[in-house]
Amino acid sequence: MADEVFEPDFDVIIVGAGCAGCVAAYQLASAGKAVLVLERGNYAGAKNMTGGRIYTHSLKKVFPNYEEAPLQRKVAHERISLIAPDANFTIDYTSEDLKKAGQESYTVLRAPFDQWLAEQAENAGAEIIYDMTVNDLIINNGKVQGILVGEGEEAEPMTASLVILADGVNSLLTSKAGLSKSAPAIHQVAVGAKEVWKLPAETIESRFLCEPGEGASWLFAGDCSNGIIGGVFVYANKESISLGIVATMSEVLKQEKPVYQMLEDFKNKPEIKPLIAGGELVEYSGHVVPEGGLEMMPEIVGDGVIVAGDAAMLCMNLGYTVRGMDLAVASGDIAGQAAIKALDAGDTSKAGLACYKQMLDASFVMRDMKMYAKAPHFLESAPGMFRGYPEMIRDIMNPLFIVDGQPRKHVMGMAMPAVKKAGLFKLAGVAMKGVKAL
Repeated sequence: MADEVFEPDFDVIIVGAGCAGCVAAYQLASAGKAVLVLERGNYAGAKNMTGGRIYTHSLKKVFPNYEEAPLQRKVAHERISLIAPDANFTIDYTSEDLKKAGQESYTVLRAPFDQWLAEQAENAGAEIIYDMTVNDLIINNGKVQGILVGEGEEAEPMTASLVILADGVNSLLTSKAGLSKSAPAIHQVAVGAKEVWKLPAETIESRFLCEPGEGASWLFAGDCSNGIIGGVFVYANKESISLGIVATMSEVLKQEKPVYQMLEDFKNKPEIKPLIAGGELVEYSGHVVPEGGLEMMPEIVGDGVIVAGDAAMLCMNLGYTVRGMDLAVASGDIAGQAAIKALDAGDTSKAGLACYKQMLDASFVMRDMKMYAKAPHFLESAPGMFRGYPEMIRDIMNPLFIVDGQPRKHVMGMAMPAVKKAGLFKLAGVAMKGVKAL
């Protein structure tokens, strides 16, 4: 059904100037649409946090000049560690294919990166206003027709033919639009804390064994999160190191050790302390991360409204890769394209905006979300990944590498006691679940 005639202030109002919001604004403004972006931070990226990595394939699709963005280092080393209290088992993978165009990823700092995205949108004609908190939606006859800034009688209305919600995982507007019926369960979200340590570029390259311009992604599981479901990350930037921890909220609430103390303990581990030695702490931030996958997604289309990025809970943590920004960029791109189609057709009803869901379903975004829908449940059902299996690997590796004058055993004889202690059938079951989920 076509829209009722009314005179909106803008074609589209976008809430949030993160990856999804800025990319959607860029697409819409490039098509000549009147676009307003409202951001509660005092600049783009002020309220945003990421571990620090973006897979650039989706960025390249929108911005052929993406290498002009303030990206940090091209990831040339993939490192994954299982940490026991007194041991560290690390895989360090390198490949020239990791650095090829369309396949590469970069470490990134959100403040400069999001400001670059906002600049692209503004150069295309979008208007962005900062320090603006959207408290409510204007809804007439069940259709979203704008937003309210401020509260009570002083609330200022701004109307639009379409509103795009790209205001992050803590979005309250999705429920006000009737797209999300309840808050995420505490086992579906994680608490993140992150620090950025400033160091000279040459020092970073020496410590990470990287060439100039190249860096590393290093993910940890096990004792680093105090044995609960979670993980720690380290990313090498141009002149800084990002390190932080993400732990499932339901698990954090069960224990006495807070997240900030787990991060502090991690920094003092022998693998990490030398990496940041002599550095200057220049940033500390915290964030809530969606980790429930497909199960926690709200409806993403309503009358006069669509949802993108973290507000749509588009995030995947598979243990060996953590993705969010490439999904946000792609969803913003698709949201912009769908909005253009709906505006040109004069129909921003739910039916008129259905093309957004159709396009998103056909893209890698939802295909990947559906492919790994079981991943969150797998991690929840395999606590040994965080306490038990790191110790098992330690008990296998120690006999392999320690030579103390005692008669040597066959490799199988060294490994089987540790495997039996962990439970051979239990390990087989976990492996089968992992194969299916990951």
